[in-house]
Amino acid sequence: MKKIALKDIAAKFGVSISTVSKAINDSHEISKELKEKIKKYAKEHHYRPNHVALSLLKKSTKTIGVIVPNILNYFFTQVFYGIEKTANSRGYSIISCISDESYLKELKTVELLSTGTVEGLILSLSEETQAKGNIEHLQNLIENQVPTVMFDRVTEKIDCDKVVVDDFEAGYKTTKHLLKTGCKRIAIVSAIYNSSVGKLRIDGYKKALNENEIAYDKKLIVEVRKNDDLQLLISLLLDNKGIDAIIALDEITAVDTLHILKSKGIEVPKEISIVGFTNGRLSKYVSPALTMVSQHGKYIGELAANILIDRIEYDGDMPYTTKLVKTSLIERDSTKKTGDNSLLY
Repeated sequence: MKKIALKDIAAKFGVSISTVSKAINDSHEISKELKEKIKKYAKEHHYRPNHVALSLLKKSTKTIGVIVPNILNYFFTQVFYGIEKTANSRGYSIISCISDESYLKELKTVELLSTGTVEGLILSLSEETQAKGNIEHLQNLIENQVPTVMFDRVTEKIDCDKVVVDDFEAGYKTTKHLLKTGCKRIAIVSAIYNSSVGKLRIDGYKKALNENEIAYDKKLIVEVRKNDDLQLLISLLLDNKGIDAIIALDEITAVDTLHILKSKGIEVPKEISIVGFTNGRLSKYVSPALTMVSQHGKYIGELAANILIDRIEYDGDMPYTTKLVKTSLIERDSTKKTGDNSLLY
């Protein structure tokens, strides 16, 4: 049987969650008739108080939990930095956890942090969670009234606050940029092919190709699994004659791809252009320096932290919000020039 929450009772009677809570706790502020109806309904539907929420009401922990899927990705490092900076400035500490792209690890971490340790959660879903589509642990968070903000990798099946990057537009504009420089046969190398963001970037890529009357070729999409040999995969990709650009969907893959092309004597960008995602430090100091898509991780972290803390501290009902963050293209030496000096998408 699904656990009933205060919000379900509130929806049934068309009142606020606060009113239901007061009725169940026999507050004199609520009429006797309404109290009796709410108590009866709660009893019939086996309502049990959320002791985590009650403990937080009595004593604030001033701590928020953060779960990211991959700390080696510079984007998530920057998000962490933004969250911690904002949380500290508002008097909160953070507990940082890594799911390592594992559904089971994410599940156990969510269960651990929702026992009263933290007042709210900020998380980005693991690739395995998105591939499985199993989100019961996230539904439990919301039903137990744990304030939650999802960022970057989110699910539309959960109603909560979200901060997302416009990944569809990023894939579209990156591909258009390469087409403008004269590239015609553009490949994608993705280590995040099961994630929502990876799929959106590829959808944007397809749109740009279609607008330029270039047929989508599935052989130009390289999916890189955890233990795959990237050098072998790139070699197989290059068997498709005429490839003149590669979009790598994360920074480490972009840097590795550059090294592999150089080891094969391929000139970048004269023969093949490269664009990567996440404007980290690695991309600046390789040669040639890599053109990158910046997702503004620090800003996303600051935004997510402020939204969560506002919800924690606000005494009343707040509608959920979804913030869409645009990306920027940082042009360096791994792509040909278009003569357009504009960097912002």
